Amino acid sequence: IVELVVDNSRSADGEVEGLTDEFTELEFLSVVNVGLSSLAKLPSLPKLRKLELSDNNLSGSLETLAQKCPNLTYLNLSGNKIKELSTLEALQNLKSLQSLDLFNCEITSLEDYRESVFELLPQVTYLDGFDQEDNEAPDSEADDEDEDGEDRAGPTGDYGEEDDEEEDEDGSEGREVGLSFQVNQANQEDYEDEDDYAEEEEEQQGAAGQKRKRDVDDEGEDDDDDEDN
Repeated sequence: IVELVVDNSRSADGEVEGLTDEFTELEFLSVVNVGLSSLAKLPSLPKLRKLELSDNNLSGSLETLAQKCPNLTYLNLSGNKIKELSTLEALQNLKSLQSLDLFNCEITSLEDYRESVFELLPQVTYLDGFDQEDNEAPDSEADDEDEDGEDRAGPTGDYGEEDDEEEDEDGSEGREVGLSFQVNQANQEDYEDEDDYAEEEEEQQGAAGQKRKRDVDDEGEDDDDDEDN
């Protein structure tokens, strides 16, 4: 297990039932609002990089973090009872710590709070989401989601347009084929009508010729009859 979230559970004597040092591969742990007042019973999590401890009752015992979670890069202690700058001295041993959140802790009301924390913890780049020049910390998870969304949407959109174009081409081709077929069919019908007309005309001419021939023959017979008479 790489990620574990037990938010809004309840701890007994600073211990969350089931959370043991068997989670050797854990990289992200969220223990928000579980009533923790001490970290003394936190299990050893050597690969843990991100730890969410906001909205608990912690006022000290932060030295445990360097012992149990030495590779932390992100720590959220917002909404706890941290009042003194000296309480944070224990975090100096977290050499990889880059981001620290202390929102809604009494310590944030101290004069020169930000400057003092950055001076005390030089390894920290972002305090409460901003660096010393007030540049906002990048949200890696949001960036990943945006990139995934763009990757998904881009090809989908392209495919959609191509499909539409293909459909349009197919449709236009279909219409052209349909028109061509209709025109060819109409021409064929015209040719057939002309052939029928020609055949009828030939038949009529043939009939007329035979009639004229019969008439001539009849006239010849009449002339012979007259001569005989």
